[in-house]
Amino acid sequence: MKVIVIGGVAAGMKAASKIMRLDSSAGVTVIEKGKHLSFAGCGLPYHVSGVIADEKELMTTAAGTLRDAGFFLKVKNVGVRNLTEAIAIDRHQKCVRVKDLTTGHEEELPYDRLLLATGAEPLRLPVPGLDLGNVFSLHRVEDAAAMKAALGAKVSEAVVIGGGLIGVEAVEALHSAGVKVTLLERLDQILPFLDWEISQLVQNHLKSKGVEVRTLTTVTALAGKVNVEAVETDQGVFKAGLVVVAAGVRPRVELAKSAGLSIGPTGAIRTNAQMQTEDPDIFAAGDCAETVHRVTGKPCWLPLGSTANKQGRVAAMNICGRTDAFPGILKTSVCKVFDYAVGSTGLSEKEARAAGYDVSTVLAPSPDRAHYYPGAKPIMIKLVAEAKNRRLLGAQIVGPGQADKRIDVAATAITAGMTVDEIAELDLCYAPPYSNAMDPIITAANVARNKLDGGFLSLTPMEVKSRLDRKEDFVFLDVRSPKEFEAAHIEGALLMPLGELREKCRQLPVDTEIVTFCKISLRGYEAALILKAHGFKNVSVMDGGMLMWPYNVEKAAA
Repeated sequence: MKVIVIGGVAAGMKAASKIMRLDSSAGVTVIEKGKHLSFAGCGLPYHVSGVIADEKELMTTAAGTLRDAGFFLKVKNVGVRNLTEAIAIDRHQKCVRVKDLTTGHEEELPYDRLLLATGAEPLRLPVPGLDLGNVFSLHRVEDAAAMKAALGAKVSEAVVIGGGLIGVEAVEALHSAGVKVTLLERLDQILPFLDWEISQLVQNHLKSKGVEVRTLTTVTALAGKVNVEAVETDQGVFKAGLVVVAAGVRPRVELAKSAGLSIGPTGAIRTNAQMQTEDPDIFAAGDCAETVHRVTGKPCWLPLGSTANKQGRVAAMNICGRTDAFPGILKTSVCKVFDYAVGSTGLSEKEARAAGYDVSTVLAPSPDRAHYYPGAKPIMIKLVAEAKNRRLLGAQIVGPGQADKRIDVAATAITAGMTVDEIAELDLCYAPPYSNAMDPIITAANVARNKLDGGFLSLTPMEVKSRLDRKEDFVFLDVRSPKEFEAAHIEGALLMPLGELREKCRQLPVDTEIVTFCKISLRGYEAALILKAHGFKNVSVMDGGMLMWPYNVEKAAA
């Protein structure tokens, strides 16, 4: 069996290696347009920052062996032709026309099975100035190397265009190199896969590190003579000796389209669960391939190395006549934003409502381990559940604490179709260095249960802020300690510490709505119960407390 794989990075090399493990008699040839093979693209920002000192580390095995053409031939028995471009597919003759980019020589290679792993490419902004020096996309190893060289030339100011995953990672990399960074985003928030209030927490954290973040800002041009000197926008001009364009990526599908293969509604190559196109001998995997969302069942696309590797394995299994299926994705992702972890899985509240779900949400901050154990750090959790059947639909977690393992628990629970009740009963590990006795994801699930059971009413921070701005008649009751209040408080809040509430609650207007809160709203919840026991009828709790308040607060003078 002759197999041609077009694309030699994640999905392509995973599939090629797996095919040879399954069928040692197969002949596998990988066609790769670039120079580097099987490199860790997700590690590029960390090479720019210097965390990964040598770029070769992005292209080596765990044992330190360089994954080049010789490695794949000697170890995997896979033939690799890099610096070679696939320029056409003849489905009738079952051959691929390729061009050697060094010599210009063209030839046709026959195949029995063909895998398209052509990946994705950065979106090119429709503005002048992109060809100036020191303008990068951070997509290839060469991009990272060139950025490091530019930073070595003492660039003092940089602009990152686009607030997605690559954009915020590029911000940290540049900041770590001692550069003043401005992040520009045309939408009203960065990290658009998050709900607005969660995104705002990350944005506030970026600002606390000295990063200037400008949302609702559209780039109109890049200016300069030889190298870029400034970025022009509809909101003003920003000086920049270096620019990273991270305005998104799109699947590379031109080769598939020219061969008459179907493109799905996401713009990626349409495949079935076996990663097979409508041509039974042609498969597609990785960033060029469309998949489905596990919750909605609808087509979706998210370019991630994790997905690419799993799809490459499934494609290889089916190419070799085995039975395997790729069930889709939850769009599970995590990124590092300075000392914050930012993770999400499943549907955001916005996505769930747009898909027609009646949802209930909770904001539940918590320390990531026993609060008394040294090193305990907060994580801010948002859960999205279907109100009717209590099934978990999505989770978002940000903060300096350990968020990733809770996102993984949530992804597992969503995959299994678990309800918040079942999640609350999970037998998760516990020891003070690793968790609370009630893990934060279990606590969040219990908050969701209480809310769905009618145990308390809650308002989101956005709803509270809107009421404050409209100067509505309600009591916004802060039940923290005076010391906490003095350090930072929300304008318009009334302080009445929880320990004094039973004695002083009669000072509050019994017929006026009261919204309670504290640092994480646990004391706020207890305060609401106390008030109800004392005859207050209209009481609710602000979700998430001070930790998840995405707006400005009044702070004590330094």
